[in-house]
Amino acid sequence: MADLEPRSLLPHLRLDDLLSELQSRLEAVLATRDRVHALLEAVVSVGSDLDLETVLRRIVETATTLVDASFGALGVVGQESTLVQFIPVGLSEEEIAKIEHWPHGLGLLGLLIKEPRPLRLAHISDHPESYGFPPGHPPMGSFLGVPIRVREEVFGNLYLTEKRGGGEFDEEDEAIVIALATAAGVAIENARLFEETRRREMWLTASSEITTSLLSGADPQEVLRLMARRAREMTDADIVAIMLPAQNRQMLRVAIADGEHADRLEHATVSVDGSLAGQAFLGGEPVLATDLPGGELRSVLSEHVKVGTSAAVPLGPAGTARGVLAVGKRSGRIPFSQIELRTLHAFAGQAALALELADTRKDAERLGLLEDRDRIAKDLHDVVIQRLFAIAMTLMSAVRLVDQRPEASNRLQHAIDELDETIRQIRSTIFALQAPSGDSSLRARIVELVESARGHLGFMPGLRMEGQLDNQVPQEIAGHLLAVLREALSNAVRHAKATRIDVSAEVAGGRLTLTVQDDGVGLPADGRRSGLRNLEERATQLGGSFAITAPEKGGTCLSWSVPLR
Repeated sequence: MADLEPRSLLPHLRLDDLLSELQSRLEAVLATRDRVHALLEAVVSVGSDLDLETVLRRIVETATTLVDASFGALGVVGQESTLVQFIPVGLSEEEIAKIEHWPHGLGLLGLLIKEPRPLRLAHISDHPESYGFPPGHPPMGSFLGVPIRVREEVFGNLYLTEKRGGGEFDEEDEAIVIALATAAGVAIENARLFEETRRREMWLTASSEITTSLLSGADPQEVLRLMARRAREMTDADIVAIMLPAQNRQMLRVAIADGEHADRLEHATVSVDGSLAGQAFLGGEPVLATDLPGGELRSVLSEHVKVGTSAAVPLGPAGTARGVLAVGKRSGRIPFSQIELRTLHAFAGQAALALELADTRKDAERLGLLEDRDRIAKDLHDVVIQRLFAIAMTLMSAVRLVDQRPEASNRLQHAIDELDETIRQIRSTIFALQAPSGDSSLRARIVELVESARGHLGFMPGLRMEGQLDNQVPQEIAGHLLAVLREALSNAVRHAKATRIDVSAEVAGGRLTLTVQDDGVGLPADGRRSGLRNLEERATQLGGSFAITAPEKGGTCLSWSVPLR
């Protein structure tokens, strides 16, 4: 019986081993089932959002959870095979603050960009391509990298490090992350398509809104502000600037800014040569730059918004561009895509066309106004003045009939004088109507000078202008006239103590004559004459004359007359 006991225990031991192995396999199956369920939930979670930046961060968070990694990141690959965006997970704000800069895509990360296939390492530092970490980056050991493809194009790479518990990433971890990366590519593509559709809808709405505003007569400055705001919304930019040419198109001036710290950017200027905006302005094509070391946006905002990617599109074709629309994003954000750039270019082109149409409409309105003014001037000359002149002639013939009654004769003569003055006033109005409109006209500048003296005198000087001041007086002579009038009014304010001042500017007989008369104390015999000598020198320089007389009723009469050449 003693010999049979070991034999009876042997089947029990084999059964225990079989049960133990079965339990182990069941646990493995259950674990695999749980990981498959977790992967399916992760796929659903990743594809449940359509905002691209939210999708990217969710991909990294899901991947770190699936393979139990301490840290994870997603690097977006740019056009020059460098990382244009880096989305980290697992680092605290303090740890992120200590990192001098995010990886640029060199070393091991660069290898994944050049050779986009899964890479699994027990220790990062053991690989010959290991480049090290940026200053301030926490140390990391085990590593798993998997590329993310969108329609056979490598969008970026998933980086997972430091498996919890100190172990290594295994083949199953790699397979799960590869499966997740495949689903992530679909989610990214869906988010891109959604953003493109939304962008097109926004572009159509914004283009219609801007065109309607301009053609309905809205203030162009407000329309430019609307354009900047809509451009920022369409591209999801952090800062937008509309730059207009200045200084003979050698400089670009920021006319409108919208976004973060926009107030610090307004009215800034940048040279056309050697700038991102200048290149777009001269070439008539969009320009995109990432990680700018300088430039018109970053130079102004470097202390406030760290611009990592910038783009500039012209407002119109090369040679006739009306300005530049520039946009910028902070460092670390997804750079502008070519689709966004093309959409922005089309939007800017349509906005430029709307501005051109608005200017054309204003020119048409201005032409209509000038035609109305010309018609009114002709009616005044051909109808009103002729009728007044006929009335004056009738009254003059009636004077001889009432010579025996001095009172009636004086009244008639007074009426005739009033008619003559009215005719002169109407003629002056006709010349003003026929003159070019705008604040730069000589008549407008004379009126501005006379009105500016009102506050110092306490009363409004009288003003009479006759002849074609705006059409016949050259710019050089007009400048001298304004200087003389300014000096004459200044002398009257300081010395005349007058209660009435009359200013007359007249073009007649090929000469320009300015008369300034007051009823003040007159010119003192021992007074300083430096200012008056300047007026005389101006008249002599132009071949004219200058005189100061004392009218019988008192005061001073200044007469400055020069020939028109």
